[in-house]
Amino acid sequence: MQRRKLIIALFGNCYQAKKSASIQQVLSCLRQYEAQVHVDREYYEFLQHSAGVQPSFAHVFDHYDGEVYDYAISMGGDGTLLRTASIVGAACTPIIGVNMGRLGFLADVRPDELEQCLKDILNGHVQTDRRSLLQVDTDGEALQGYNCALNDVAILKRDNASMISIRATIDGEYLTTYKADGLVVSTPTGSTAYSLSNGGPIIVPQTGVFSMTAVAPHSLNTRPLVIPETATLQIEVESRTHNFLVAIDGRSESLSDTTHLTLHLAPYKAQIVKRSRQNHFQTLREKMMWGADSRD
Repeated sequence: MQRRKLIIALFGNCYQAKKSASIQQVLSCLRQYEAQVHVDREYYEFLQHSAGVQPSFAHVFDHYDGEVYDYAISMGGDGTLLRTASIVGAACTPIIGVNMGRLGFLADVRPDELEQCLKDILNGHVQTDRRSLLQVDTDGEALQGYNCALNDVAILKRDNASMISIRATIDGEYLTTYKADGLVVSTPTGSTAYSLSNGGPIIVPQTGVFSMTAVAPHSLNTRPLVIPETATLQIEVESRTHNFLVAIDGRSESLSDTTHLTLHLAPYKAQIVKRSRQNHFQTLREKMMWGADSRD
């Protein structure tokens, strides 16, 4: 019986013009498998004008319709995959992260591995990780962009401000008031990102928790805290400049400090396609070079 052709939504990093050879390799593979490729307009214009690639696509879209697609392909690094996840949103389209960069905790399929990945998909041998998202609701100013984070939500001072006071309440019980440059609330997926750089814990995916890590806290007694993902976190901020930044997977917005935030588990999960032979602990060993001898 003839298999149905895959319908793919294609997204990519618009700042990697030097990766045109790898881009061509991926597009050639998709043509070989006769996938019907629809491309995000921003990436399409980048391919045409900056990368020197002149491919033909079935469709160029401005607005994503999740009901159309079998998979979304993110071509770039983890940042590109986070952007793709924000566009895919509640449609929960499985995302294939093709790593055109360096580290790649989430985007772990190399361009030369895409053919095998597509074979696995067509043969039903692919694995999909369901990752929890952290949702941000506001009482006051409304957020302008997508309000769910696959990695983390950071509450931060403005560049020209002194440290801020962040009053944190969990399920109606007062926790503490952080006096710091900010607070990072991370999912397990984001525990190896901004949270880790501030001393937060590495959390295994599907653990069912979030972590709270202060950024440059005034008190040396302040330590990271792990809370259940079922918990609801309320945040109130005081700032001398009467505003602060909230960064959702790195997408920053300025809010008045009269705006209160509520952080909680999103009602849907992101789906990330993983290579069947790759596991989280192997990724940690390879990407963080655990066990490597610095003398070599």
